Parts: sequence; C-alpha cells; structure tokens
Amino acid sequence: MKVLLINGSPKAKGNTALALAETEKIFMANGIETEVIHIGNKEIRGCIGCNGCRKEGKCVFGGIVNDVAEKFKECDGIIVASPVYYASPNGTLVAFLDRLFYSTTFDKRMKVGASVAVARRGGCSATFDMLNKYFTISGMPVASSQYWNSVHGGKPGDALEDGEGMQTMRTLAQNMSFLIKSIDLGKKQFGLPEKEEGIRTSFIR
Repeated sequence: MKVLLINGSPKAKGNTALALAETEKIFMANGIETEVIHIGNKEIRGCIGCNGCRKEGKCVFGGIVNDVAEKFKECDGIIVASPVYYASPNGTLVAFLDRLFYSTTFDKRMKVGASVAVARRGGCSATFDMLNKYFTISGMPVASSQYWNSVHGGKPGDALEDGEGMQTMRTLAQNMSFLIKSIDLGKKQFGLPEKEEGIRTSFIR
C-alpha cells in the first residue's frame, strides 16, 4: 500500500514539508509506503481545456503532471498539502491538480484523498475546502482528522510549535491508514460499487 504526499509549497523544507513529515511517521508505523513529490517549486502551466488528453491519454503539456499521473494510478491514497496564499492554495499547485485530475481517465474511486493547509494565520478553511473538491468530484473518500487539516506557522520550523496542528496530522494519517486498509479488504470481498453510465446535463439547453 502506498500514499503519495504532494508538497505544494515552493519551500522544500518549510512548514508544509513538516506537516507532511508528521504523517509519514504514522504511515510508516502502519506499514504503508509513502513518496513525497515536491511540485511547489516547479514551473507548471495551467490547463487550457483543449481536450488533447482525451486523444493522447495524457496531458499534452507533459512534464511532472504526466510523471505523477502514473504514480497516482497505482497508489492507494494521496495527501495534497499547500501553503495559504490569499486564502487559497498556491497557484502552481492548483495548475498541477487541474491538469492531473482532468487528464487522468483511470478509475479513482476508493483511492483515499486528504488535503492539508498551512498558514501563518488565516485562510486555512478556504484552502482546505478548495483542495477537497478534487477528491469529491472523483469518487474518492476523503479522510478526516480531529480538526480541519491545518497547521500554523510563519517562519520555516514554526509548525513544530503548533502542537494541535501536528496532532491533527498524526490523527489524519492514522485515520487514513485505517480507511485504506478497510477499503482494500472491502474491494477484495465485495469489489467496487456498481457504476452507472455517465449522464451530463447542461444548465442551458
């Protein structure tokens, strides 16, 4: 079993990385492999809705989005972590996630998703909500914790002083580990839920 940890911060060793590192300890204790993918410092352009991915089977712009897509297909869960910029996620991370989720057509149902927001002070809830929407449109169960998944800290290293935030990360990883293992057992016994053929209805006809 494996969980991808997506670091959406430009800082490789900032507070976002510390939040993810706290979850890694718990996943390791539960026998779940992790891989940290740092994308916040990359140049990643946004999706333009060209639908080229429908023909090519991957994003036509290539790069790290397609590299991660292969790992995403095989993993059991994914945590997306972002610093808070103007009460929303890092724009680079949003561009990455737009292209990753739009260009991948494999079945994401029952892959467990979770988001983490890291801020000096405010904007965590809005960031948390925005990131979770990628999971809920994809049939992915969202792992929860004892509080909304947020950690506070200004300067790199400050997150370690947020005792409740770090505990929230550990609880998140414990709950996610349980959910991943439970889903694995359920799929072996019952398979995936029956899926209807898609219906697309426009608001303007």
